[in-house]
Amino acid sequence: MCGILGISSVDSIVDKSRIKLMRDTMPYRGPNSNGIWFDNEEKIGLAHLRLSILDPTPAGHQPREEASHNCVISYNGEVYNYLEIRTDLEAKGYTFETGADTEVVLKAYIEYGVDCLQHFNGMFAIAIWDGNKQELFLARDRLGIKPLYYLQNEKEFIFASETKAILKGLEKKPALNTQLIDSYMSFGYIPGENTLHQGIKRLMPGHYAILKNNAGKSNELTITQYWDLQFDNSQDKGFDYYVDGSKKLLDSAIDLRLRSDVPLGIFLSGGIDSSAVVGLLADRVEEPLKTFSIGYDFGKGFDETPYAQIIADKFKTDHHEIKITPAQFKEFIPEYISLMDEPVTEAAAISLFFVAKLAKEKVTVALSGEGSDEIFAGYDLYQYMNVLDKYRAVVGQTGSNFFAGIANKVFGESHKVSKYLTMATLPIEKRYKGMSTYPDHQKEALYTAEFKAEIEQSDQITSRDYTEGLFEKTKGEDTLSKMLYFDTKTWLVDDLLIKADRMSMAASLELRVPFLDYRLVEFAATIPSKHKIKKGEGKYPLKKMMEGILPNDIIYRKKMGFPTPLKLMFQNELRGYAENLLLSEETILHQFFKKSRIKQLIVEHNNDKFDHHKTLWQLVVLEEWLRKNTNH
Repeated sequence: MCGILGISSVDSIVDKSRIKLMRDTMPYRGPNSNGIWFDNEEKIGLAHLRLSILDPTPAGHQPREEASHNCVISYNGEVYNYLEIRTDLEAKGYTFETGADTEVVLKAYIEYGVDCLQHFNGMFAIAIWDGNKQELFLARDRLGIKPLYYLQNEKEFIFASETKAILKGLEKKPALNTQLIDSYMSFGYIPGENTLHQGIKRLMPGHYAILKNNAGKSNELTITQYWDLQFDNSQDKGFDYYVDGSKKLLDSAIDLRLRSDVPLGIFLSGGIDSSAVVGLLADRVEEPLKTFSIGYDFGKGFDETPYAQIIADKFKTDHHEIKITPAQFKEFIPEYISLMDEPVTEAAAISLFFVAKLAKEKVTVALSGEGSDEIFAGYDLYQYMNVLDKYRAVVGQTGSNFFAGIANKVFGESHKVSKYLTMATLPIEKRYKGMSTYPDHQKEALYTAEFKAEIEQSDQITSRDYTEGLFEKTKGEDTLSKMLYFDTKTWLVDDLLIKADRMSMAASLELRVPFLDYRLVEFAATIPSKHKIKKGEGKYPLKKMMEGILPNDIIYRKKMGFPTPLKLMFQNELRGYAENLLLSEETILHQFFKKSRIKQLIVEHNNDKFDHHKTLWQLVVLEEWLRKNTNH
């Protein structure tokens, strides 16, 4: 787990001091060592920050050069099956100088070219300069666990693990893609390849890029998708087959993720996902597992640590926990905005930072349960959406519109009943926006007339084409498969995984996610939807798999998932902060949103008339981000 970056210039020498400044914006990604490499003409430079996991000796230093093949690598992440790949390469005559996976990744590229990606099982962002081809090869893992951003103009191509590194290398901050604020207000993050910074893009999960260096001419960039998730419910091999197959693959995924030359622990929430990792791992280790939990001092509704303690006691782990206060949450918000790099309304990320910081005192690698809900259908929302489909079939379009209108008048637009009945007025392709859903009428009530007119222009950059295209790819699949594919390509990568990467890296901790082993993800996509949700229970294969290993009270309890008491905090500790931030003369959001509407949301929330905490947090995150990232 590291940080990478680089610059490829068309016709000028890359400034070494500039690339060092870029590298130094994210020192937490590589506290053990760092390095820079330049080609002979100094028109391409690669840099690296290292968090040592495999072969922590100086032999694992990067960028790593294979002079005999004129190739250099700067690489972030882990290829867990590197030992098997190494054995295959040794059979082909390759020799190895280190015990690190970096050397294996580079030599796999030398042997297989871009097809090396088909051999890798892991999380990674890879940059390889191929001097013989005069090409820069960039690749990102299948699910997007590791980030990779880039910017290209007529003079140069810049890439990095975080946007802040790219921004540091520019003479001035790019203009905003202000139209994407609308996407942010719809999702709570921005899905797709574009970011709020004009010109800065994400290399998408399961894609690689090749930058061809055309001596003295503009660099030519081509991007290719090498992996996609395919759903196939055409065969039903029986529920037990899918339970057994999932368990074998999860066991294998955990085994691979135990490969480490440094201490390892587990984030334990007390929910089924992280508890399953502990339960399946406990028998594989000689020493007690180190587990880490976090909670808020706001009562049972915001504290999962008692459930975590049940698992810790059952499996005799070396358990550690921390409680954080609203004051700590509030104080950390500016740092959260800076570390996240992009505006993401994931309040649980702050909890994740504190538990990662706690874990770092004992370990360098941690496992967590991310991804289980997206592959096994664990969210209640999936069941609600299936119910809405049946409701639409009964009442029709006219009935849907009528009952939604009544609910909005009686309960208010922010009420859960109103939200779901309003959703029911639309087909799944139009109403489903993933796990972080903000109804259109709520955001549009905030927009100024000028901003609304701007985002309605047809030539604007939006996320709409991307998200609509996701439903096109699952045309013909059932409703649940459509939602799971959508969430895997949006919510999972642009919310949960960006949170996991940024907050763990901020503590210089490597986070591994066994549920997102691509073999398990692919297998889960073949499980018929009727087996994923049964008897009102989501994640049914996982729950049945863990019976007899975990207590039933843990398996079948209601999901919480790092709960954050934002509703209460906006009425108390965050009240004055939010008012000052969102209603001052300096508030940047007023360029896009009506001040009167923001004030109305705050007043209604404080008076307990409606619960607006999600929208208020969304506005706080965006305002803080704009203050850090624009020339205001």
